[in-house]
Amino acid sequence: MFFLVSDPGTAIDPGNAYRYYEDGILVLNSDGYIADIGSAEHIQSRYTFAPHEIIDYSGKFVVPGFIDAHLHYPQTEIIASYGHQLMQWLEHYAFRAEKRFADKTYAETISRFFFNELLRNGTTTALIFGTVHQVSVEALFEEAEKLNMRIIGGKVMMDRNAPKSLLDSPESAYTESKGLIETWHNKRGRIHYAVTPRFAITSSEAQLKAAQQLYHEFDEVYLHTHVSENWDEIEQIKQLFPSSTSYLNVYNDFGLVGPRAIFAHGIHLSKAEFDLLAEKEAAIAFCPTSNLFLGSGLFNFTQAQHAGIRLALGSDIGAGTSFSLLKTMAEAYKVVQLQKKNPAESGKQTELTPFKAFYLATLGAAKALHIENKIGSLHPGKEGDFIVLNPNATPLMRLRMQTAQSLAERLFAFMMLADDRAVEAVYLMGKRWIAPDVNRFP
Repeated sequence: MFFLVSDPGTAIDPGNAYRYYEDGILVLNSDGYIADIGSAEHIQSRYTFAPHEIIDYSGKFVVPGFIDAHLHYPQTEIIASYGHQLMQWLEHYAFRAEKRFADKTYAETISRFFFNELLRNGTTTALIFGTVHQVSVEALFEEAEKLNMRIIGGKVMMDRNAPKSLLDSPESAYTESKGLIETWHNKRGRIHYAVTPRFAITSSEAQLKAAQQLYHEFDEVYLHTHVSENWDEIEQIKQLFPSSTSYLNVYNDFGLVGPRAIFAHGIHLSKAEFDLLAEKEAAIAFCPTSNLFLGSGLFNFTQAQHAGIRLALGSDIGAGTSFSLLKTMAEAYKVVQLQKKNPAESGKQTELTPFKAFYLATLGAAKALHIENKIGSLHPGKEGDFIVLNPNATPLMRLRMQTAQSLAERLFAFMMLADDRAVEAVYLMGKRWIAPDVNRFP
């Protein structure tokens, strides 16, 4: 069993930042919460277990369920669509796909497929974009409720610079979002609401004011949007909001930068913008597979670390190319590697160690989303969302693990070589999720 208890920084072995039990036991209570955890010897001395109560995962890694901090469920069908950068990709692929989500039956079908893919890959919590259609979010939330899965989602707010059939208005965006919040947010299942202006390009000033009202009107709602992903996007922002000093400050000018605000990408942020995010306790979702696929750029992980930003990983399906946060960790590592400084230059480049990568997908993401009191580690009292990883899932993994000399090496092998095949079991609130027949989808 392995989990982080604090930010491991960038040390190769961060010592007290994690807990690892080579032979451990996780105890769950009848409600699905974690009751205890520790070495087998310690736990067995405290409890008397009937044989049928024990599930044996010897030789496997039990870790907290992964948390995906940014993805678009309506883009599931267009993953791996060839070519284009951000603005062209949205026009050619994303907007066309999203029109279909006016049909709730279609949205239900894709929601089921989407959650199946998340869970097959070990992701038990996600921050999710719907479409502009209210029914797209209703379908998403209803499917999550059936699974008892902790998610955060929202209806896209978009009243300009997009196809007419995908536009709402400031008034309808406010009314429909408010209705979803009042029905779902902290009311049913383990579901939270995110106020979701797509990005400032597609929201008028009146709509951003409506988003501001929603964000401040309801307790513990989230703000979920994009920032500084692409140079053409940034230039368009300058034209649309000439009085704002930066892209991030467009949102700040409307009171949308604060706790529970998560901004996807942030590739081209200035130091001042990083500092503003840290000051306001807002977070960034680092989406390496999408950033590389669209040619958007390399996220400045070092600057984010130095600024003390709340940081998490996002798959950004469907411009992102994998539902697997293990694969996402691998691409994040490569992005950081590509920015290493010449030793002759001043400054020190931050490393993305395996401990830090797993932190960003578990406890770090939970902190970015302000739900670390509920999930992200295996502490007693937290919800029993965890996964079982098989270090011998493929012949190559088995061979590599035989030569791994330390926990760090084994974690690194997971993040570089593993995928959904390594996810042996997934638990939501202490109950094992059973994958449905793949022939049901879509």
